[in-house]
Amino acid sequence: MKKIHAKDLDYMELNEQLRQNDTEYTIDECCGQRFIGAGMSSKKIIIEGTPGNALGAYLNNAQITVHGNAQDAVGDTMNEGKILVHGNIGDTAGYAMRGGKIYVRDHAGYRAGIHMKAYKNKIPVMIIGGHAGSFLGEYQAGGIIIVLNLHESNCPIVGNFPCTGMHGGHMYLRGLCENIKFPSQVTSRVATDEDMNEIKNYLSEYCSDFGYDMEEILSVPFTVITPDSKNPYKQMYVAN
Repeated sequence: MKKIHAKDLDYMELNEQLRQNDTEYTIDECCGQRFIGAGMSSKKIIIEGTPGNALGAYLNNAQITVHGNAQDAVGDTMNEGKILVHGNIGDTAGYAMRGGKIYVRDHAGYRAGIHMKAYKNKIPVMIIGGHAGSFLGEYQAGGIIIVLNLHESNCPIVGNFPCTGMHGGHMYLRGLCENIKFPSQVTSRVATDEDMNEIKNYLSEYCSDFGYDMEEILSVPFTVITPDSKNPYKQMYVAN
């Protein structure tokens, strides 16, 4: 595994080193460099520190692990692969992702999963261990978003306006979520055993990655949210 000391590197120099022939890299003293791993395939990258915006953008079958927080646009338009963040992530994580996995140990900022979509046989999955900010799953067109609310916090499991414009995919929130206001074009209900079967393998993988107890996570009921319409904009903006 090749080691890269990032302290004195700008983002272009750092990414140029990652594009060499080695397949496994450890980056230490990372501090805000953007676009790490963007568009890369068949690489394994471990990051110590805080990567900048667009970590793993357009990722194509590479794996990135961050031991720290990550900034905005994690996994922007990623196609395949996996991003693990042992901390928090900023805003717009998973923007338009159409495949792969983003697993976050702690919290997410605003607009996580915006424009997430499935593509052919690809199903993008995002799991957030803590809480998520406002506009979670905005315009979601496919894939799976899961929020677990595992950590002590004064914040609700999601912020304001979740699922706005949602017209595909599923969202799972751990808990009954009776006080959350969802838009009229989606349906929220307690997840059945059949619903949970869709996500159990992902939850098991998440627990293995971060050292959580699967039984503890499943000891609380989940709420599943699905769209009522594939044309939510008509309901939102067109008078009948």
